[in-house]
Amino acid sequence: MKTIKTKALSHKQMVNKMLKNSAVKAEVDKLNREEFAILDEILAARKESGLTQAQIAKLMGTKAPAIARLESSLATGKHSPSLSTLRKYAAAVGKKIELHLV
Repeated sequence: MKTIKTKALSHKQMVNKMLKNSAVKAEVDKLNREEFAILDEILAARKESGLTQAQIAKLMGTKAPAIARLESSLATGKHSPSLSTLRKYAAAVGKKIELHLV
């Protein structure tokens, strides 16, 4: 039996290889635009509310680093917050979540 040797790719190498495909890149860019739109809304709501991350955290029953991670995760795309978390955040800044399928 013939053995085929393949080079193992790291996660980063595999992602970079996949992003060379224009269809994959277009979908990733679309998802990133949606994530950044949510981040923009969250940051605008926090600014409008006049609350700090620490104040929002207290209203949500959590700690300020959790709010920093939430906002950061949307900026980096490393994690998507749950709808429940987004609802709590929205309530803390005096807003509500509206979800639409288009």
